[in-house]
Amino acid sequence: MRTSRPYRATALVAVATLAFSALGSAAGFAADEPESTPVPIVTPDGALFSYVVNTEHTNARAAVLATKAIQRADGVVVQAWPQIGVLVAHSANGSFREDVVTADRFGVVESVGATRTVSPTEGTPGTESAAGTQKSKTVVGKAKKDTTGWTVDEPAGTTAVPDPGEATQWDMEMIKADQALEINPGSSDVVVGVLDSGIDASHPDLASQVDTGRSVNCTDGGRPDMSATGWLPTTSDHGTHVAGTIAAAQNGVGIVGVAPGVKMASVKVVNDDGYIYPEYAICGFVWAGMTRMDVTNNSYYVDPFMYWCEDQPDQAAAKEAVRRAVDFSTKRGVVHAAAAGNATTDLATNTTDASSPNDSAAVNRVINSGCEDIPAELDGVVTVSSLTQTTALSSFSNRGLGKIDVSAPGSAILSTELDGTWDLKSGTSMAAPHVAGVLALMKSAHPRWSPAKLEAAVRTQADDHECTTTTAGPACVGTLDENSFYGDGITDALDAVTRKK
Repeated sequence: MRTSRPYRATALVAVATLAFSALGSAAGFAADEPESTPVPIVTPDGALFSYVVNTEHTNARAAVLATKAIQRADGVVVQAWPQIGVLVAHSANGSFREDVVTADRFGVVESVGATRTVSPTEGTPGTESAAGTQKSKTVVGKAKKDTTGWTVDEPAGTTAVPDPGEATQWDMEMIKADQALEINPGSSDVVVGVLDSGIDASHPDLASQVDTGRSVNCTDGGRPDMSATGWLPTTSDHGTHVAGTIAAAQNGVGIVGVAPGVKMASVKVVNDDGYIYPEYAICGFVWAGMTRMDVTNNSYYVDPFMYWCEDQPDQAAAKEAVRRAVDFSTKRGVVHAAAAGNATTDLATNTTDASSPNDSAAVNRVINSGCEDIPAELDGVVTVSSLTQTTALSSFSNRGLGKIDVSAPGSAILSTELDGTWDLKSGTSMAAPHVAGVLALMKSAHPRWSPAKLEAAVRTQADDHECTTTTAGPACVGTLDENSFYGDGITDALDAVTRKK
């Protein structure tokens, strides 16, 4: 989203008696808006849960003091990120949130919140596993999460292309990536972090493209795991497909990505059940910043809530922690692209959510303007809608005036698959990596440009597109310069390597 939008303050302590007293000044929605429907995360004694603990200060001392409070509250610190003032903790103490605040003798804790509605399947790293049972969310072979940036099943009759080639890539022609390739394929000094389910580095189109030294697995409780195989895909082909769109090699085999000259890092934030919990995303964004990546692609929303609400204590704390991680990486030179989602929803006007939490029993809830899809709706993130081959908005794509930054092809996109194959997938997941690739080309052409400059330029350089009609969802609103379907227009790879400003 545009950096000019003011960030909604979220300094809420995630203890009900403290949090709701602060809503009048802390929540970022209008006073006449309804409160979002409460979705309390029940944490009974004896059941292990994962939490984020946010500190008021971003330094080692605050982390040490918060660690002591966590330990006094019968918690275990799984991962500390003192540079953003966030700690990930596990505890089987049902009153952990309240007890951490009570045990905080120096007042460094700002907010505490559970990150999921079920016990962590990975258990507590370094201790005997106390994980509970989690609802399965398999993503192999069948599209799941069809209300987010994940893939959408293809219509009946669509077949895979067993021996694909550049001539089939209409998407690259639409964004002029084929023309850009003749001028600048991207620099090997530029690294795109693919925050996803892992990249199959043995694929012939990807084997030369992955920076293994910066690749990481973040699904072990949110801790960075750099083991040689941790960041490889296990149950999902999603990250491999996304990676091919960004930077599949120009090697005479298969397809070519938007920026085949750049490198990619596999940043695994999707666990084997298909969930991207806050602590995983936090790890991914901080890692991208720590290792000085240039771009990240984010084709997902953070589970288990499609919209994280600032007037809900647990959700507010987790959202704040993810926001801090995004902000940290941005300040360290990383620009971010994210999928707008596949719920056929107008993000600017939507007031309901029937899909959350998705790791247990979902409820029908009212949401307000303090409820956002993260990371797509966070400041400093380029939010991408999906288009068909005719440049129409994809039927599944989210939209929203002031919510969509740019658009890109996302319907029936040919890209890399597991086991050295290629296939078609649809979704805003497939649109976002086109923009990540364009940002990588832009960074290659202008290595000194800041994330803010890159974000502004990718919007300015986008090709304006007037409102069109669609058979599902709200109508398009806005002007030629900016509207709810296309944002500032269709992303333009050629301008990324030719325009000076």
